[in-house]
Amino acid sequence: MSGLGPHDLALASVAGDPGSPIHRRDPRSKLLALVAVTLVAVSTPATAWPVYAGCAAVLAGVAVAARVTPATIWHRARVVLPLVLFAAAFIPFVREGHVVGSVGPFDVTAEGLETFAGVAAKTAIGTVSAVLIGATTSFPDVLRALERLRAPRLFVLIAMLTYRYAFVVAGEVRRMRTAMRARAYRPRHALQAGPVGHAASALFLRAHARGERIYLAMAARGFTGTMPQAVPLRLGAADVLFLAAAAVPP
Repeated sequence: MSGLGPHDLALASVAGDPGSPIHRRDPRSKLLALVAVTLVAVSTPATAWPVYAGCAAVLAGVAVAARVTPATIWHRARVVLPLVLFAAAFIPFVREGHVVGSVGPFDVTAEGLETFAGVAAKTAIGTVSAVLIGATTSFPDVLRALERLRAPRLFVLIAMLTYRYAFVVAGEVRRMRTAMRARAYRPRHALQAGPVGHAASALFLRAHARGERIYLAMAARGFTGTMPQAVPLRLGAADVLFLAAAAVPP
């Protein structure tokens, strides 16, 4: 992580084809469009399947245009999607209604199945929308879009510094781990974990000192709560058309 340059760091989470029409769109249009798709799906009644199909078609079109593969989408969505679906799987057993079957001592209702299907569709659409935002827009660009959309500056600043310092701390951890291994540190039981505590203390001090140096470097480059941008964001006609097409599913 610590060996990443500025360009590599900016593209660390981007997938698909960086030169695709979707990747080239203004981050504000992508953020608003995919959030709009999510809001449409979330606010739709559980039985409105044509609307879910329209949202899914929009997301599929974005993924195809951006050349983001289904494997990439699943690899990122599996962190959240299975957990939400597991929690929602209990709905058919606890919601009252017309009993259509049973699993052991538990009855399954038709209303519960409808609710579960709706929750699953909403969750899938929202998760895939978030995945596509991350796959087609670098995290720094997402923060720039939030800043231009008048999101709370403190929130944007905390997110920006957390993202940047995560790579700094990861680099420090990697170097300390390499140094411990070079000194033949191979713990085999809990009583030999003492050096790990000393390393954690040293990591805190080194990360704090590194943070001070980074802040001074940022201040020297014009940081005053927001970093100056060499290339300003510009919302063009193509961005507006993309936003309009994606925000109004068929």
